[in-house]
Amino acid sequence: MSTIQAIISILKKEYPGAAIALHYADPMQLLVATVLSAQCTDVRVNIVTAELFKKYKTVKDYAAADLKTFEKEIYSAGFYHAKAKNIIAAAQKIVQEFNGKVPESMKELIQLPGVARKTANIVLYNAFGKTSGIAVDTHVLRLSQRLGLTGHDTPEKVEQDLMRLILKKEWGHFSYLLIEHGRKICAAKKPKCPECVLGALCPSKKKFYPGLK
Repeated sequence: MSTIQAIISILKKEYPGAAIALHYADPMQLLVATVLSAQCTDVRVNIVTAELFKKYKTVKDYAAADLKTFEKEIYSAGFYHAKAKNIIAAAQKIVQEFNGKVPESMKELIQLPGVARKTANIVLYNAFGKTSGIAVDTHVLRLSQRLGLTGHDTPEKVEQDLMRLILKKEWGHFSYLLIEHGRKICAAKKPKCPECVLGALCPSKKKFYPGLK
């Protein structure tokens, strides 16, 4: 078994319920929630969208939203100017160019304002069951570096490295395994290496705990 296969196997046993934490009921809701999640916790996003989704029921509702009002409604998710502008513009583009339906391909999704590969991968995998890549957020990037899976520090290059290492059938789920482990054990500032189930496979543990075997 390769190192990456071992990592995936261990994490699957440790986090059998690993999955997206954002709440949504359809592709547009997921797109909105994912855009809002940039530099914001999933917990906060779910609080914001709980009210937002009651008011905005369709893509056309978002397309017709008043910018200033929408900014106030998503204010607590941070970066509300850019997020509001992008969500409304994306909805307008979906109405005008995609018949009011969130597109189901990477090529089309990344044409939407505010949508890069991470967001597109999340929407494709969770809303449409399609796998076009690996969603690289801050947890996935950090853990991939610490585990020696990549030497790069940009999401695009990290994604390419991971796609070469991991079987395609694992791409979509892999992100959520690393996110769970990042939240519970491999924190940014002080990872809990002595408690880590990947200790035997991690080349970075000595950096944080020099005396750890």
